[in-house]
Amino acid sequence: MSKVLIIGCGGVASVAIHKCCQVSDVFTEICIASRTKSKCDKLAAKLAPTTSTKITTAQVNADNTDEVIALIRSYQPELVMNIALPYQDLTIMDACLACGVNYMDTANYEPEDTDDPAWRRIYEARCEKEGFSAYFDYSWQWAYREKFEQAGLTALLGSGFDPGVTQAYCAYAAKHEFDQIDTIDILDCNGGDHSYPFATNFNPEINLREVSAPGSYWENGHWVEIPAMSIKREYDFDQVGHKDMYLLHHEEIESLAQNIPGVRRIRFFMTFGQSYLDHMRCLENVGMLSTTPILFEGKEIVPIQFLKALLPDPATLGPRTKGKTNIGCIFTGKKDGKDKTYYIYNICDHEACYKEVGSQAVSYTTGVPAMCGALMLLTGKWNKPGVYTVEEFDPDPYLDALDKYGLPRSESHAPVLVD
Repeated sequence: MSKVLIIGCGGVASVAIHKCCQVSDVFTEICIASRTKSKCDKLAAKLAPTTSTKITTAQVNADNTDEVIALIRSYQPELVMNIALPYQDLTIMDACLACGVNYMDTANYEPEDTDDPAWRRIYEARCEKEGFSAYFDYSWQWAYREKFEQAGLTALLGSGFDPGVTQAYCAYAAKHEFDQIDTIDILDCNGGDHSYPFATNFNPEINLREVSAPGSYWENGHWVEIPAMSIKREYDFDQVGHKDMYLLHHEEIESLAQNIPGVRRIRFFMTFGQSYLDHMRCLENVGMLSTTPILFEGKEIVPIQFLKALLPDPATLGPRTKGKTNIGCIFTGKKDGKDKTYYIYNICDHEACYKEVGSQAVSYTTGVPAMCGALMLLTGKWNKPGVYTVEEFDPDPYLDALDKYGLPRSESHAPVLVD
C-alpha cells in the first residue's frame, strides 16, 4: 500500500524498521538509507526472510539536502521517516518540501555546531525572549508551518516516546479524563542494568547534552529555569521500585504549554543512578562534553564526539540489559466540577525487547512510536497540512496502535503525586 523512505539505521531506527516489517499490509515497500550503507544491507538481509515488505537500501549523507532530494526523487516514497540525528531535521524537511513528500521525526531540531555565530544570535535572542537556554527547541521546525500548509504536506514532529507518546497521553487525558488539566508531571524511569560503569541508552551526544543542560519547567504562563540536576525527587515506580529522579528541560513541555489550554504547570523528571551522575559530572568538569572543536596533535576534534567513540554503542546494549522502563504522565485537574488525579504509563521489559527485535527497551520505546506515527499518516488517520506535534492529533488510534504493537498503556486513578 505504501512506499516509505527511512533515514537512519541506528538502534531506534532498527526497532522502527523491524516494526514496519511486522505491518507489511501498510509498509509494503521500505528503503533504509544511512551514511553507512553496509549497516542498512545487514539489517535488510536479516529481515528479508521474515517479512513480505520489500526492502531496499541506499547511501545518503543526511546533512546534504541535495543528496536527500536525489534519493527521494529516485525512490518516490509517500513518507520520509527521519530517524537519524536531530541535527539533520531541517535538511530533511527541506528535501521533503522540494519533493512534495510528507515528513516525520522522533526528536526536535538542535544544531551540531552550537558555536556557529548565525545560529548563536538567534539562540541568544530566544533565550532572552522565552526564558530557557536548552539548545533544542521547536521554533526552527515550527517556522516551516506555512510552507508545509501551502504544499499540502504533513510534518509530524517528535513521534518517539518522550516526546511523542507522552504528548498522546496528555491529549488522551484532555479528551477522556478531564474538563480542565491543571498540572502535568512526565516521569521517565529506566530501571535497566547493562553492567557497564558508564554508558548512555541513546546517542551519547544528544543524551549528555540534554542531561547536563539547565533544567526548566512551565509554571503560570512562563518558564522557570534551574541549575542542572538541582531538583531531585524519589518515586516508587510500578514494577521497577524506588528511584531517584531529577527535573530536566524537555521538548514536549514547550508544545504542551501551547496546546493544553489552561495548564498551570508542566514538569519533566528522569531517573538517574549515582554512578551515572558521578561519571557525567567528571566528564563535564574536564571538558569532554564540549561541542567546541579543539586541536589535538594537529587534528581538530570535537570532545563530545570523541567521547561518543569511546562509549559503548547504545545499539549493542540489548543482550546485556535487564530490568524494565516505566514512562508516563501524572495529571491533576477537574472533571464534572470535582478534583481529580490520573496516571497513564507504559512498562517495557528490556529482555523481552531484545528477544523480539534485538534491542534494549530505550530504543524500543522510541522505535515503536515512530512506526505508529508513520502508520497514522499512511492510513490517513492523521492527515492535515502543516507542522504538528503528537498532541495536536486524535490520540485514540495512536494509543490503540501502541497497545497492539508492543507498548500497552496502564492506568491509575489514584496515583501518588510528585511534590
